[in-house]
Amino acid sequence: MAQHISIGIESSPAVTLRVSDEELRKLQKALGSDGWHDVDGEDGTLRVKLKMVTWVKVEKDEGRVGFGLG
Repeated sequence: MAQHISIGIESSPAVTLRVSDEELRKLQKALGSDGWHDVDGEDGTLRVKLKMVTWVKVEKDEGRVGFGLG
Protein backbone atom coordinates (compact mmCIF):
# COMPACT_ATOMS: atom_id res chain seq x y z
CA MET A 1 0.00 0.00 0.00
CA ALA A 2 1.32 3.45 -0.87
CA GLN A 3 1.66 6.11 1.82
CA HIS A 4 1.43 9.85 1.15
CA ILE A 5 4.21 11.55 3.14
CA SER A 6 5.61 15.04 3.57
CA ILE A 7 9.23 15.62 4.55
CA GLY A 8 10.29 18.84 6.24
CA ILE A 9 13.79 19.86 5.26
CA GLU A 10 15.67 22.64 7.08
CA SER A 11 15.63 25.97 5.17
CA SER A 12 13.45 24.54 2.40
CA PRO A 13 9.75 23.98 1.71
CA ALA A 14 8.30 20.57 2.54
CA VAL A 15 8.45 17.86 -0.10
CA THR A 16 5.49 15.51 -0.60
CA LEU A 17 5.51 12.12 -2.28
CA ARG A 18 3.87 8.71 -2.30
CA VAL A 19 6.04 5.85 -1.10
CA SER A 20 5.58 2.16 -0.36
CA ASP A 21 5.32 0.94 3.22
CA GLU A 22 8.81 -0.53 2.84
CA GLU A 23 10.29 2.82 1.70
CA LEU A 24 8.65 4.57 4.66
CA ARG A 25 10.15 2.00 7.06
CA LYS A 26 13.62 2.46 5.50
CA LEU A 27 13.35 6.25 5.83
CA GLN A 28 12.19 6.05 9.44
CA LYS A 29 15.08 3.70 10.28
CA ALA A 30 17.62 6.04 8.63
CA LEU A 31 16.41 9.22 10.40
CA GLY A 32 18.90 10.58 12.91
CA SER A 33 21.85 9.18 10.96
CA ASP A 34 24.55 11.00 9.04
CA GLY A 35 24.84 11.06 5.28
CA TRP A 36 22.35 10.86 2.47
CA HIS A 37 19.30 8.63 1.96
CA ASP A 38 17.41 7.87 -1.26
CA VAL A 39 13.61 7.71 -0.94
CA ASP A 40 12.02 5.91 -3.90
CA GLY A 41 8.57 7.36 -4.58
CA GLU A 42 5.96 6.69 -7.25
CA ASP A 43 7.17 9.66 -9.32
CA GLY A 44 10.91 9.29 -8.83
CA THR A 45 13.68 9.22 -6.25
CA LEU A 46 14.28 11.92 -3.65
CA ARG A 47 17.77 12.11 -2.14
CA VAL A 48 17.80 13.80 1.28
CA LYS A 49 20.61 14.78 3.61
CA LEU A 50 19.44 13.10 6.80
CA LYS A 51 20.75 15.78 9.18
CA MET A 52 18.58 18.36 7.34
CA VAL A 53 15.28 16.46 7.84
CA THR A 54 13.30 18.20 10.58
CA TRP A 55 10.05 16.21 10.42
CA VAL A 56 8.13 13.53 8.48
CA LYS A 57 4.32 13.52 8.26
CA VAL A 58 2.41 10.39 7.19
CA GLU A 59 -1.09 11.12 5.85
CA LYS A 60 -4.00 8.92 6.85
CA ASP A 61 -5.88 7.89 3.69
CA GLU A 62 -8.36 5.60 5.39
CA GLY A 63 -11.96 6.16 4.34
CA ARG A 64 -11.24 8.54 1.45
CA VAL A 65 -13.21 7.65 -1.66
CA GLY A 66 -14.19 10.00 -4.47
CA PHE A 67 -14.66 13.69 -3.88
CA GLY A 68 -14.81 14.93 -0.29
CA LEU A 69 -17.67 17.16 0.76
CA GLY A 70 -16.10 18.62 3.83
